[in-house]
Formats: sequence, C-alpha cells, structure tokens
Amino acid sequence: MPPDTHQSLQALLRFYADCGVDIALSEEPINRFAEPRTSAADVSQQLVLEPTTSPPVAPLPLTEAPRRPPPPATPSLTVPSDDAVMAAREAAATAETLAALRDTLSRFEGCNLRHTATNLVFADGNPEARVMFVGEAPGFEEDLQGLPFVGRSGQLLDRMLAAIGLDRTTAYIANVIPWRPPGNRDPTPQETEICRPFIERQITLVDPDVLVALGKASAHLLLNTTIGITRLRGQWKSYATGRRDIRAIATFHPAYLLRQPLQKKLAWRDFLAVQEALSSAPAPASRE
Repeated sequence: MPPDTHQSLQALLRFYADCGVDIALSEEPINRFAEPRTSAADVSQQLVLEPTTSPPVAPLPLTEAPRRPPPPATPSLTVPSDDAVMAAREAAATAETLAALRDTLSRFEGCNLRHTATNLVFADGNPEARVMFVGEAPGFEEDLQGLPFVGRSGQLLDRMLAAIGLDRTTAYIANVIPWRPPGNRDPTPQETEICRPFIERQITLVDPDVLVALGKASAHLLLNTTIGITRLRGQWKSYATGRRDIRAIATFHPAYLLRQPLQKKLAWRDFLAVQEALSSAPAPASRE
C-alpha cells in the first residue's frame, strides 16, 4: 500500500474514532450509497400496507424490584439565622486569648460549614508577629491539614513573604472563614456574617501593626467596602479594633495570582509597601 494511502486511511480511522465510531456491526462493510434510493411515497405506502395490529404479547412475570441501599447518613443542618450571628458575637467576645478563641470556635455549632469540613482551620504563624495576613476560606489541602495556606496558593504566599524577608515565624496567617465550604464554593453572606465576629476578635487579640487582606472577599469584610480589589489594592486604610487603629492594605489573593500571573507585579508592589511600613515604624517595646 502506498504511504500516502496508508496515512489517509489512518486519518480516516482517527476521524471515525473521534466521532464515536469504534466498532463494526457486520463482517463486511456496507456501501449505503449503492443501495436503491427509497422515496418518501414508498415509505408511506409501506406503512399503510403493514398490519396495524400486532400479536398479543404474554405479560412478563411480576418481580420485586431490587432494593437500593439507604443513602449514607448526613449531618443534620440548620438554616443559619440572626440568632446564630448574635451567638457568634457573644461567643467571640468571651475569648480573652487566642487559645480560648480557638477552643470556642471548635465548640461553636452555629455555622453549618463545621459539619462538612474535616478540620477547623484557625491560624498559622507567630501570634506575636507585627503583620497579619487574612484570606477568605480554606481549600482542600488546608482542610486536610488544619492549617491556612498550605496548598499551591500557600506555597506562592510563602515565596512572596520570603521576598520581603518574612516567613511563618515572623507573620501570622488566618482566614475570614475557618471551615472549608463544600466543594470550595464561595461562602454565603450569612456564613460570612456568622464568622465575622471570630476573625475580628482574632485580629484584636493578635493586635498587629499591619493588616493585609488577601483577596476581594477578605478586603470587603475587613475594610467595610464594596470597591473592586483591582481599584482597592495598594491603598492604605485604617482598621479599628477598639483598642487602636491598625494600618491595613489589600492585595490580590495568591490563588488569583496563580490564574493571572501577569498581576504578580502589582502584588509585588503591595508587598514592598508592607515591607516599607514595617521598617519605617519600629516595633514598640510592648503591645498591650
């Protein structure tokens, strides 16, 4: 067989396979174009001449349908209400230390996300650090390990921290939502409001000199704004804890930078601004 014919046949077979034709129905190929053409009138005539009744068919014996196993038990979920938001505020206010706040969160039943998550993702890093980074919610890897930013976005965050002389011993990292939403979906507004008192109390207890909101959701909640992250990033704002005002800045979430690597240059400017803010304001002797 000539090479060009062989290649043509291979291409034709690949075309058939891509169309889903992967099995022969008879031993010999049938040339449908060689068969006599049948007009619409012939088809209608055949339908008229065919008997309209068919011989009786014996009924099939009745058998009991196989029983399906019952679905696995799922945790009973309740619809979040305003009472859950009030309960979260009261519970967060009672925590005098980060350890107490973590314990309170581990026992809090007012958020449905805790029932579908594997672990509580509270925080990582140094609680005495002068800079605190806050993301939105844990992902798959974070849920398994119980630590924030340990997946691909966390690895990028670690490299960004290292570029300005920081690491997890000199920074504190947390999320607005401490439990992973099912399927990595976005938290609902009510879930966010239920978790808001806990992250606000966490920021108050850490009392950093610089607060960095990672991503739109975190920036909107912490900075109380609806401005898009592209316009908001890089601008210094003020975050009030009730004790003092903390310098705050928003930047892109590392997960967004993985999808849009061209935006890393803007995030780099924001991290340089954080570095300058930390160096220009020396650490106080004691922060109460």
